This record gives sequence, structure tokens and C-alpha cells, in this order.
Amino acid sequence: MNAVVIGVVLVLILSLLRVNVVFSLICGALFGGLVGGLGMDGTLTAFTDGVGGGAEVALSYAMLGGFAVAIASTGLPEAMVRGIISISGKKDTDYSKKRSRAFVLILILIMACLSQNAIPVHIAFIPLLIPPLLSILNDLQIDRRLTATILTFGLVTPYMALPIGYGEIFQGLVASNIASNGLEVTANQVTKAMILPACGMVVGLLIALITYRKPRVYEKRELPVPEEVKEKSQFKVRTLIFSILAIVAALSVQIWTDSMIFGALAGIIILYATGTVKWKEADAILTNGMRLMAFIGFVMIAASGFANVIGETGDVEGLVKSAANAINGSQALGALLMLVVGLLVTMGIGSSFSTIPVIATIFVPLAAELGFSPLAIIALVGTAGALGDAGSPASDSTLGPTAGLNADGQHNHIWDSVVPTFLHYNLPVIALGWIAAMIL
Repeated sequence: MNAVVIGVVLVLILSLLRVNVVFSLICGALFGGLVGGLGMDGTLTAFTDGVGGGAEVALSYAMLGGFAVAIASTGLPEAMVRGIISISGKKDTDYSKKRSRAFVLILILIMACLSQNAIPVHIAFIPLLIPPLLSILNDLQIDRRLTATILTFGLVTPYMALPIGYGEIFQGLVASNIASNGLEVTANQVTKAMILPACGMVVGLLIALITYRKPRVYEKRELPVPEEVKEKSQFKVRTLIFSILAIVAALSVQIWTDSMIFGALAGIIILYATGTVKWKEADAILTNGMRLMAFIGFVMIAASGFANVIGETGDVEGLVKSAANAINGSQALGALLMLVVGLLVTMGIGSSFSTIPVIATIFVPLAAELGFSPLAIIALVGTAGALGDAGSPASDSTLGPTAGLNADGQHNHIWDSVVPTFLHYNLPVIALGWIAAMIL
């Protein structure tokens, strides 16, 4: 049996059975390593070496959690919520509620899309924007599974389709890895080839709007904020101005340094330096914020160890070669199997950006041998890499939405983020990615 298949399937089965995701990833890494021939010592060594790769992301989440709670203590979230309510005109009539639901969901969609290109902060906006909106989402009875699919759409689709921000990085990665394997392509060709697969994300979003259109009732729970922070949360013009300044500084520093850690640190420093948040409250605020984001951080650490174990087995290449042997010269079957392999690899690794170098080495010569055009090869590699980003238990695109929507403990990561995004996005993306490979 292939270690990749064993590891990924075990993680998914345990996760669907509501076993803790961190525990599921550790079990998947252990069994995958043993099946892959690493032995117990080799598996443990590979996992231990790999967990360090997730430390930066985990610390980023912790710092963002602390910054989010610090912002919450200033009263800015309450001001934002009141502003959204006044703009959307939330009333008791069905028409007004529908209009308010549409307004709030469009706002979230726009913010998610902008986070990948115009303001490339990735998931950093989620802990700041979503928790304060939970009260509105609850009042409007918006199904959080729909909100999760909207957030994931905004986190994935822009980098697939637009050569801006993270899209420039992703499409450049596709072009460079294809070129390094003997086929010269340009970034413009990548953008053209990825338009149709990206339309699969649009199809999935439209289906999700229908699937989760019915109201869903949630309990009204207060977010777990320290008592001293609750007492201090007030509307003061000076405080709100410095809060906005801190957010702008945090986003600017993150873009400048390409680090969420230093971005959050810059925002926290401004809040403290201006007296918006008192030094004596620092420990309570940061500790509580880190506690809110601890689960996400541990998942990323475990996922990094899992990915390293799977990589050390060498079975990723074996999986691709097995698929190649089963193709028997058929373009249609070849395209489908390559996409499925990409889905499995990305769901295990949790990162589409990390999947591209892994699969391009074998996909490019295999696709060329089957007679695919350069645009079709780009579509195959790019789509196979992006598949699984929506729907992976260890992906930023599912962990980020969960971090915001589960702030009050009413959003399950697997059943409310992972399963909905997997079903609504991966199936249409596979279909349109396959069509793109066949017609380009």
C-alpha cells in the first residue's frame, strides 16, 4: 500500500469520526511512515524534524490572536458592528433580513478576496473581522457553513485566477516548476490556463448559496474575553483612531516583512505605546488571545510533521508512477488520475504552494508523453496543486475560517469547514480542470 494514501485516508477517517485533528495527523504520520518503510525510529525522527516547519505559522496565529483580543478591548469591533447594522438596515421584515444577509456575506467575500491580492494579508484579517460579526450572523441566522465556504472561496480563487499578490506567487511557482522540468511557459499562459479551473470555485460557491440558504439558529454566547477587557471596551474617538492606526500598521508591516508575526507585533506595540491598551492588561490580553488560537497553531505544527514524514517515505513519487502505469496512453484517464493524485497530496500536505514542486517533477514529462499541449499541462499542474486546499483539515483555507467562526465554540472544524468546502469546491474544480486539460 502507498504511504500517502494510507496516511491521508486515515487522517480523514479519524477526523470525520470527530477524533481531534492533531491526534488524527499524528496517527496518520505514524502509520504512513511505517507503511512507507521508515520504521518506528525513522518515522519519529522525520515527524520531529518536520514539526519545526510549522512553528512559524503557529506563532503567527498566536500573535494574531493576541492582537485581535487587544483590538477587541478598544471598542472598535462594537463600533464596526453598529456601523454594519446601520448600513444594512437590519429589521424584522423578511425583505430587510434578506438584504442584511446579502450585505454581510458580500462584505465578507470582498474582504476575503482582497486579502489575497490588493491587501495581501492572507488569513490575518479573519480573527479581526469575523468574531465581532458573530452576533450579527447569529441574529440573521446565517449558516456558518456558508460563511466558511465564502471565506475559503476568497482565500483560494484569487490566487488561482489572478496574477496579483499571492496569485503572482502561485502562478510564478507553477511556471517555474514546469520550466525546470523541460517545458518553457510564461506567467501569462498560466493565468489563461487557470481561468476555467477557477470557474469551478465559482460553481461551488453558487451551489453553497443554495445548499446553506436556510436559516440556522445559534446560541448567543459572549466571546471569552478577560473581565478587565470587557469593562474597558468603550467607544472613544481617540481610542478608535489609534485602533485603526494599529491595524493599518500591522497590515503594512506584514506586507513589508512578509511576516504575520512582526505585523501583529507592530500593531500591539502601537496599542501599548499610545495607551490604548494598558501595560498591566498585556498579560491577560495576550494569554487569552493565544489561547483562542492555540488549536489552529497545534494543527499546523502537526500537519508540518505529517507532511515531512510523507515526503521522507518517497511514496508521493510512487503514487504518481502508479497512476501513470494505470493510464495506458489515455489522455482522459491520465488527466483525471493526475488531478486525483494532486487532491490526495494537497490534502495531506495542507498547502497548494508546497504541492506544486512535488507533483510537477513527474506530471510534466508524463503529460508531455501523453500529448497534452503546454496550456493543458499548465492547467493540470495548477489545478492538481490547488485541489485539496479547500477541504484539507490542515490547510490555511479551512483553519482560518474556523479560527474566526469558532470564537464562541459553535463551529466544528471538520463538519462545518472541511466537509462543506471539500464537497462544494473540489468536485467542480476537478470537473472543470479536467475539461480545461482536454480542450486547451
